[in-house]
Amino acid sequence: MPNIQTLHLRTRELMPGFVVSVVVAAAACFLSEHYGAPVMLFALLLGMALNFLSNDGKCKAGIEFTARTVLRIGIALLGMRITLGQITALGWQPVVMVITLVAVTISTSVFAAKALGFNKFFGMLTGGATAICGASAALALSAALPNHPQKEKATLFTVIGVSALSTLAMIVYPMIARGLELSPLASGVFLGATIHDVAQVVGAGYSMSTETGDTATVVKLMRVAMLLPVIVCAAMITRMQGADDGTGQRPPLLPMFAVGFLLLACINSTGWVPPIIQGGLNELSRWCLIIAISALGMKTQLKELASVGMKPILLMIGESIFLVVLVLALMKLWL
Repeated sequence: MPNIQTLHLRTRELMPGFVVSVVVAAAACFLSEHYGAPVMLFALLLGMALNFLSNDGKCKAGIEFTARTVLRIGIALLGMRITLGQITALGWQPVVMVITLVAVTISTSVFAAKALGFNKFFGMLTGGATAICGASAALALSAALPNHPQKEKATLFTVIGVSALSTLAMIVYPMIARGLELSPLASGVFLGATIHDVAQVVGAGYSMSTETGDTATVVKLMRVAMLLPVIVCAAMITRMQGADDGTGQRPPLLPMFAVGFLLLACINSTGWVPPIIQGGLNELSRWCLIIAISALGMKTQLKELASVGMKPILLMIGESIFLVVLVLALMKLWL
């Protein structure tokens, strides 16, 4: 009975902040559907407009819960987007190319960040977002990296930057593919390997042809699959440097949300999951991430992001250009 009462009190404590986050997420989805901008960007901006709620006693606990726990649930559910069959269908060359571009892009981003005077974890955050799957990767890596005073601001800046660049890429990169006279298959590999977010990859690919869209989607899912090993590497680096998770304990080598991601990817690979359940879990993952980013937006202020200066912007633009050049070079070598 005391446990039920405790659960009831905890639910009452968390509900106001969670409900506000859901309302902001719903508003962001409405605006995204009607105006075409990335939903993550709308969720962030609307959340920041309501940042005063994170200081409110009634909403604070729920916003903290949503920004942390709901985020991890959404990341774990991303595993339902991937099957081993999708990854092996295109042969070994695209698989090797994706592994190479992720490793090289993140490593280069870390060195570039240090050269510009930033913490190397910021380079890992922006590099991972650019190389893997945009805003989702930024949120996942942020959850795996050690806590520090600038962590949330760095995460939100990365999400805003990668969302804006991904939207621009969706427009510009198909023009590059046509200008280079790439085949439908090569165009799909190029778009899937360079555009940041899954939605923009789908939009850009199918705007060219069905074959290009199908190929781009599969290559993009290969990049999403790289999220797990990158999270493990981030956790290993954190442990080796003796950083803690904010509770005075060393973070786990494989965070629970990463375990969930792996398990769901394995289950999805069996082919036993009905399409309606798979689609429902993918949609739930999408909503969890939008709701969580709304809560993260409420925990920061726009003036804080405006104070970052030009260097982080140039870093992210440079990472995107580097990724395009690297992918074209690897395609010429292997495809």
